[in-house]
Amino acid sequence: MSYIWTLPTRIFHWLLVIYFATAYLTSEVEWLLPIHAAAGYGVAILVLFRIFWGFWGPRYARFADWPLSLKELREFLKDPSRPYPSHNPAASWVMLGIIVSLALTTLTGILTYGIQEGRGILAFLHAPHYEEMELFEELHEFFANLSLMLVLIHLAGVALDRLLHKEHGVLESMITGYKRIDAPPARLNFWQKAMAAIFLSAAVIVPIWAMSADSPFSRSVYEPVEYDSLAPEFSEECGSCHTLYPPFLLPKASWQKVMATLEDHFGDDASLDEETRARIEAFLLQNAAEHSTKEAAFYIKKSISHLPEPPIAITQTPYWKARHKDIDQRYFKAAKSRANCKACHKDIEMGMIEDANISLAEVKI
Repeated sequence: MSYIWTLPTRIFHWLLVIYFATAYLTSEVEWLLPIHAAAGYGVAILVLFRIFWGFWGPRYARFADWPLSLKELREFLKDPSRPYPSHNPAASWVMLGIIVSLALTTLTGILTYGIQEGRGILAFLHAPHYEEMELFEELHEFFANLSLMLVLIHLAGVALDRLLHKEHGVLESMITGYKRIDAPPARLNFWQKAMAAIFLSAAVIVPIWAMSADSPFSRSVYEPVEYDSLAPEFSEECGSCHTLYPPFLLPKASWQKVMATLEDHFGDDASLDEETRARIEAFLLQNAAEHSTKEAAFYIKKSISHLPEPPIAITQTPYWKARHKDIDQRYFKAAKSRANCKACHKDIEMGMIEDANISLAEVKI
C-alpha cells in the first residue's frame, strides 16, 4: 500500500468533476448563464493549479513522472498488465489532453462571455470584437465537446483498469490517496502545501464571487437605461400602450416603416403630431440595431439581412422565432401576446435583455 495521490490532488480532481459537470449541464439554459460562467471560472483556476502542480507538485502529480513516451505507450498497449504508480501511458496522454482541452475551453469561454455578453474580466473586448462573437462561441462549444469526449475516454479507461487491475484500487485511490502497489510514497513540502491552499481556496471563492452581478468576474459593460429621463416622449407615447421596446431590437429601416404608418399601428391609430413623431423617430434611429453592440441587436440584424422587406415587429424576425421556438405555447397564451416581452424579460424596459433575468416561472400557465 503506497500513498500516491495527495490531498490537494484529490480535492482538485473532485472539484473539477463538479465544476465541469455543472458547466456542461447549464450550457444550454440561458437563465443559468451566471452559474455556467461561475463554474467555468472554477475550471479555469483548477486548470491553472494543475499546470502548476504538474511542474512543481509532489511525486506522481508532476508531468515528468508520467510515462508519456510513445515507446512506453506502444509497450503498454501490447501488454497492459504492468502496474504504474501514477497514470499508465494511455491515461497520461488522455489526462494531458483533458488539461489542454479544458484550458482552451475556459479561455474561449471567458472570451465568449466578454465579447458576446459584455461581461466578465474580458468585457473590454466586447465593443471592438462583438462582430466575431459567433466564432468564439463556436470555438468554445468545440473545445467543450472535445473535453467531454476525453473525459468519457478517461472514464472508460478507469472502468477497464477496474476490470484488469482491481487489486490495485485505482478508483479508491482518488478518495483515499492510497494504491495497493509497491512504490515510494508521495510527500508534500511546505511550499507545495501553501500554493495548493491558495489555488484551491481561489477555486472555491472565485465561482461564489462570480455569482454576484457586481463582481469583476461577471459585471456587465451595460447599465440599465432610464428612458423616462433619456427620452420622455418615447417612454410616454410608446410605453403607455405596450412594452417599451428598446430601439436596438430593430434596424433603422424597420423603425422608419413603423413611424411612417402610425395611423395603422398594428390595428390601432397611434398618430402623433409631426414634431413629436419626428423626435421619437430620431431617437429610434439614433439607437437602432445598427448602433448597438448588444448580442440581440447583432443577431437580429443578421437574421433579417436576407429579407426583402424590413419587419416592423420584433416577433417577425427569424432570430426571435428561433430563440422562442421551444417555449411552451401556454406561456404565450398566459402572457396575452407574443409581443408582451416584459412578461418574461423583466429588464427589457430598461434597455436590458440579460439571460439571468429571464423568468418563465412568473408567467402563470
